[in-house]
Amino acid sequence: MPVSLHWFLPTTGDSRTDLSKGNAVGAKKHLDFSGASERQPTVQYIGQIARTAEQLGFEAALTPTSSWCEDAWVMTAALSQVTERLRFLVAFRPGLVAPTLAAQMAATFQRVSGNRLLLNVVTGGDDVEQRRFGDFLGKDDRYARAGEYLEVVRRAWEGAPVDFDGRFIRVEGAHVPNPPDVQPGIYLGGSSPPALEVAARYADVYLTWGEPPAQVAEKIARVREAADRAGRELRFGIRLHAISRDTSEEAWAEADKLLEGIDEAAIARAQETLRGSQSEGQKRMLALNAGTKDGLEIYPNLWAGVGLVRGGAGTALVGSHEEVAERIAEYHELGLDEFVLSGYPHLEEAYRVGEGVIPALRRRGLLAEPQPAPAAPVPA
Repeated sequence: MPVSLHWFLPTTGDSRTDLSKGNAVGAKKHLDFSGASERQPTVQYIGQIARTAEQLGFEAALTPTSSWCEDAWVMTAALSQVTERLRFLVAFRPGLVAPTLAAQMAATFQRVSGNRLLLNVVTGGDDVEQRRFGDFLGKDDRYARAGEYLEVVRRAWEGAPVDFDGRFIRVEGAHVPNPPDVQPGIYLGGSSPPALEVAARYADVYLTWGEPPAQVAEKIARVREAADRAGRELRFGIRLHAISRDTSEEAWAEADKLLEGIDEAAIARAQETLRGSQSEGQKRMLALNAGTKDGLEIYPNLWAGVGLVRGGAGTALVGSHEEVAERIAEYHELGLDEFVLSGYPHLEEAYRVGEGVIPALRRRGLLAEPQPAPAAPVPA
């Protein structure tokens, strides 16, 4: 299967120098766009990134969810009207919206966008932030609820009324009278055992943050075992940043420049916030950087510097366009087909990856030509 490349829409804001921009993790954050290099997440700017990603050949764009983001559903619905092929991987939290309403929203989005919706299920990794939205379940129960939630959503998309009585979700006659002609693909990540079990049963794509290949391979093996028990097959994807340049020296110089712009106090504040997360994946990200600027190349061309101040995906592929393509090929050999990439600032870095890495992947025969969104069936 060829590689699918996706990009990221920074709906918390963007920056040339601040690696914490794009962070959607943690219950505390100060939004500051006063600097000359800071960019607010207006629909005009995010739309510029989306149209650029589409033009360059990225298949989809991930839009995050948290207290600090513009709402992913609203933003991407607007962007669907100024793009033609780009799909939108919308992060959303099951439990904050009733499953029948979520199924209806997705069906409407498919009709409005021409079947360009993908869903990234985020159960929430911070109890404080979840309570802000009225969700008082613990982490394991949130995953259990997510499973029930996705059961209802998938069944509602079939068009027939659904009765369901679970531990967390109860519906009677849940119904989407006009179901989507093309059901959105469901992406789900997480590193804890409950996360892997829910992904194995309900996701189409299991998504991991960027760890060294051996750790990723071990995680994929566990998900495959769980999927085998459920009688299902999944695809696999990875979320990474990228600093790609014509030469390796230029790329590492850019990484060093970004690192120099982070003061120790900012690292200490971010690390304290991120240690409060209940997310197993976040703990694994923190272990890769150890809270220090030293020893951040944790594998050839894999740099953990982003995770010093940014929650969530905390590693970047750093190197020449050919080196970045080589690392993508290595992850692809492990069974990863989908790559969600990003870079600072997201507009300019989309061009660098799109004009440097994408051609390198095509020369290797790893990248298919961009495909249009699936068309709705023609009535008989």
